[in-house]
Amino acid sequence: MLEVARYGRVFLVVALTIGYALLAHYTNTVSSNSTLGVLVALTPLVFAVLLMAWNSRHRWAMLITIASGGVAIFVIWDTLEQHFHWLYWIEHAGTQLVLCLVFARTLRAGREPMCSYFARLVHGPLAPAMVRYTRQITFAWVAFFGLMSTISTVLFFAAPVAIWSVFVNFLTGPLICLMFILEYAARHFLLPDMEHVPILAAVKAMRKVPADQAPK
Repeated sequence: MLEVARYGRVFLVVALTIGYALLAHYTNTVSSNSTLGVLVALTPLVFAVLLMAWNSRHRWAMLITIASGGVAIFVIWDTLEQHFHWLYWIEHAGTQLVLCLVFARTLRAGREPMCSYFARLVHGPLAPAMVRYTRQITFAWVAFFGLMSTISTVLFFAAPVAIWSVFVNFLTGPLICLMFILEYAARHFLLPDMEHVPILAAVKAMRKVPADQAPK
């Protein structure tokens, strides 16, 4: 029963992700309904902020701040309708840029690289070879997120919106999955003697990390 519920949740998440991507692409390329475009563009941002607020130690203060933000959105709604494509771009390119900076900060002297931190959670104390490898993988993720943000921005301003929308809505997820697969293959090749944890098990371990315990 637990396995059925787990697979059901996975199926629901996948279905919602695909459905959102299709709807977002539709509002960007086909629909002339700017109100729908704003609502779809704001949905993931509102959901993420509400989730952060609900898990915050200052829940009510955060919720009051969010309510104030809702009033501000209402005031500038007409402007948002005229430029709702910019909301999509800011969300996508901005998210990739933030991830790039978060991973990059952990590469500074005296800090534990992000991938080293996750590997330590899964494997325990790391051997020197694993420390070097995870530092290099952290560099790879920094480059990946930075490149994704750059490509999104270049396509948004230099290409037809349909091309940019395909990249954002249909290629971002598969490219991230490809990075995980390539990293897993590289780890098998470069560190054949270590215990290799399945990709999904590593992702689950990352998800369980409290936000206040992640590398700063």
